[in-house]
Amino acid sequence: MAGALAIERPKRWDHPLDPSMLLRDLDWLIASEPFASMNPDCFPKATPLVDILKNDARISRYEHGDVIIREGEYGGSAFIVVRGRVRTLITRLESTSVEVAQRERPSWLKLLRDSLRRFPVPEVRHVAATRSHKDGPPRLVTQVRSVDDKPRVFLQDASAILAGSTSEPLGEGELFGEMAAITRSPSHYTVVAEGPVVLLEIRWQGLRLLRRDPEFQKQLDHRYRGAGLKAHLRETLLFRFLPAEHLEKIAEATQLVSYGDREWFSEYKSTRKLNIQEQLRQEPIIVEEGSPVNDLLLIRSGFARRSYRLGAGHHTIAYLGRGEAFGLSELIHNTHQGINDKTILPYQESLRAIGFVDVLKISRRAFVEYAIPFMRGSELPKPIVTARYDSQGPVLSEAPPLVSQQENVDPAFLEFLVDERLINGRQVMMIDTERCTRCDDCVRACARVHEGNPRFTRNGPQFGPFQFAHACMHCADPVCMIGCPTGAIARDSDTGIISINPDTCIGCSVCSESCPYENIVMVQIHDQRGRALVDKQSKLPILQATKCDLCHSLPTGPACQAACPHEALVRIDASNLKALQNWMDR
Repeated sequence: MAGALAIERPKRWDHPLDPSMLLRDLDWLIASEPFASMNPDCFPKATPLVDILKNDARISRYEHGDVIIREGEYGGSAFIVVRGRVRTLITRLESTSVEVAQRERPSWLKLLRDSLRRFPVPEVRHVAATRSHKDGPPRLVTQVRSVDDKPRVFLQDASAILAGSTSEPLGEGELFGEMAAITRSPSHYTVVAEGPVVLLEIRWQGLRLLRRDPEFQKQLDHRYRGAGLKAHLRETLLFRFLPAEHLEKIAEATQLVSYGDREWFSEYKSTRKLNIQEQLRQEPIIVEEGSPVNDLLLIRSGFARRSYRLGAGHHTIAYLGRGEAFGLSELIHNTHQGINDKTILPYQESLRAIGFVDVLKISRRAFVEYAIPFMRGSELPKPIVTARYDSQGPVLSEAPPLVSQQENVDPAFLEFLVDERLINGRQVMMIDTERCTRCDDCVRACARVHEGNPRFTRNGPQFGPFQFAHACMHCADPVCMIGCPTGAIARDSDTGIISINPDTCIGCSVCSESCPYENIVMVQIHDQRGRALVDKQSKLPILQATKCDLCHSLPTGPACQAACPHEALVRIDASNLKALQNWMDR
């Protein structure tokens, strides 16, 4: 094999968002709000404010009707209006109203040629791409076209659509897109340029650093209270028939409360080794069973565990994800019983944060007055027949759990999904070991697509005969993206696939260490002649993060699944319990 080649190790800001940022533009930004009011001491010496703006921001220009953010897209950047005005569309746009650039797919000839290639060494990279950033900014934010040659996403008849839609104007100095960027979640609204607009785009890596300034964090909280909260409530099924004025009252009576650590994955690897009761004690309590029902709780982001006390421990009934409610059965029961009746019930179950959870607390009084009268009978929960707790305390007889939408799932399997955090996975690799013959067709197919380096390991947590292999799950909450300093990890706006850009990965290992599931592997890379790349100064190997990308370039989908001759392997959404159960029962 060829020897080693020494090169400069990639660095944090080798790929600035705008390599052509002018010094005068940078000086102007520093002198403008909100940056002029920021305290420089809030930022580490290694990442000062001026460097954040220089590397993680760019000035972008849009014309009338340009779509800046599309509803449903995964956020990658926040925007500050520098000049002009944009419109946040509250009315949902029909898909035909937005012209979207089609994703390029490789030709069948190229796919055939690639499948026949042999790789003497895995993970070959062009050295020039590793060392240089002259090719321009990384392709991180697919909803924003570059000024030069990428297609522009626009509204065909912007004036008519804006006139016929409910919208909110945002003017100079106002911020938008920040919540989707920070929480790595889809945007709740579409934002369109109203006339010529100049925006400052800040990718989420820089936005995360800017939050160190307390005043800027307050601005983010204020923005959510003003726009994001109502958008979130509006998309909740419980409130779909509410008049606008009632939704406004609900928003006024809502608190946003967070539980757990946003970087929960740092503790998870150690806590997962504990037994289930020890894990439960580690999870922050959101609601304790037996306490008064003062609020309806909605999960805004993250996951929470529903459980009830059983003997010396707790029994998990279900988990709740984004948009799901807790306390609804008790609120409906108490509303029908009357406030002074002795049959008023407290919370019948406990709710705990799994990792990090954002919760919307809606006051009981506001929910009863403004929401319940507009709820349809089909949306009401089944009545509580036998209570576990009443107004006097615990009921002596052993009461069954409240009826759960997940009651048809094996409780032990549900507990397994929660404990292993597999509920976070939108594309888990599930293998039926009773059908699997260990033929390795799946491994070879993956290697053919990925330069001789398979992107998964055929082992992992197991429930009965079903194994959940170590392959990227393309999580609902991809914590691997939190610490990536260059934005090399990004979620595709259209497919939700999380991939790593090899041109901007600097091999820092933050994502690999952050992934709670050990699904990101650091590998040494080679040049075209097969020489291992090493750092000029330290002589240590140059590494790069690799993981499953769901073979997004293949029209057939994941090669591993397509290659399995026994239908023993599937890529599946672990939050879709019905689909999971159907596949297991097939």
